[in-house]
Amino acid sequence: MFDYKYLTREHLEGFDNYKYMAIDTSPLSVYVMHPFWNKVVELVPRWVAPNVLTFAGFLLTVANFLLLSHYDYDYTAASAVNATAAVVNGGVRNVIPGWLWPVLAVFLFLAYTLDGIDGKQARRTQTSGPLGEMFDHGLDSYSVFFIPACLYSIFGKGDFSAPPIRMYYIIWNILVSFYFSHWEKYNTGVLYLPWGYDFSMWSSIAVFLWTGYKGTDYYKQYVIGSYDVASLFEIGIYATGLGINLPVSAYNVYQSYKLRTGKMRSFLEAIRPLWALLSIFFLCSLWAHQSPRRVVQRDPRAVFLLVGTLFSNVACRLIVAQMSNQRCEASNWLQWPLLAAVVTSLYAPQYEWTALYAMTALSVLAHVHYGTCVVRQMCVHFRRTCFTINKRAD
Repeated sequence: MFDYKYLTREHLEGFDNYKYMAIDTSPLSVYVMHPFWNKVVELVPRWVAPNVLTFAGFLLTVANFLLLSHYDYDYTAASAVNATAAVVNGGVRNVIPGWLWPVLAVFLFLAYTLDGIDGKQARRTQTSGPLGEMFDHGLDSYSVFFIPACLYSIFGKGDFSAPPIRMYYIIWNILVSFYFSHWEKYNTGVLYLPWGYDFSMWSSIAVFLWTGYKGTDYYKQYVIGSYDVASLFEIGIYATGLGINLPVSAYNVYQSYKLRTGKMRSFLEAIRPLWALLSIFFLCSLWAHQSPRRVVQRDPRAVFLLVGTLFSNVACRLIVAQMSNQRCEASNWLQWPLLAAVVTSLYAPQYEWTALYAMTALSVLAHVHYGTCVVRQMCVHFRRTCFTINKRAD
């Protein structure tokens, strides 16, 4: 079942020649986090495989998403609309318990820390290599969706918040910023770690803790004129992504051509990885705006999960191509069932919910299958096991 060969011989040979190159100039990362992580990793036994740390951190972000899915599936717990409906209907308001917010903060801090020390543990145990980096970045491409999807529960989809369709684009902005970092590496050979990552992680942790102390009603106020906290959060996300991360990535690619330090691909080859992402984005956005059943408004969590999963699959394939120095795929096969789901929803709206949930389930299963098969194939190639140290696969 998990023995499908997604990687070609050229991919595997490319991994053999891969050398990790990254530049991290964030003051918070260089002067605070790395010294902290250097201390923390010393507490980890040497028999613990780096990929165990990576996977544990990823599971903690998934746990946050599942906990909030249980208590606030429809993103109404923080909304006054939900409270009013409960009174009118004589029901019980869906409330996120106060103890959950600090738990979410602790889980996110642990996930952030584990993501920071896994590479150090690899160097410490002399197990660094393409397998660990692929595993790490592949899971990061999924985590980048889970974190903002959790933060949305703080504001909800009612008053003093961004409606689901705007949150949909906020999530896409974050995803595109992540993708452009790896598209940049695809063309330059160097991963320029964005400054915003560390600041966003600490901001998210602080917001969860503050929400546990003050509650979600604290955010129901205007801060500057007619701008509330959610609006400022939205502006900050776009300013960081569209205003900083994307221009910086484009500039670094331009510099690599100017100085002839990058891959020196033709223009069409350089932008080739963008087509798969644009196809998924176009189809998802078409569905979001033309949905007869208003799926984004009525079940945003399912839509967000679908978008995050599709994105992670596209991003993982880019990371594979970039690390193996192979030509990136210009399309993703999941765009075809997605197209079928969109067409079904538009022309047979009675089946739209079935199409949404079936497409989401298919995406998750296909992505898990892809990731598992790629990791297994790399383990066989490098004669290693994923979650143990110093054991060779014969």
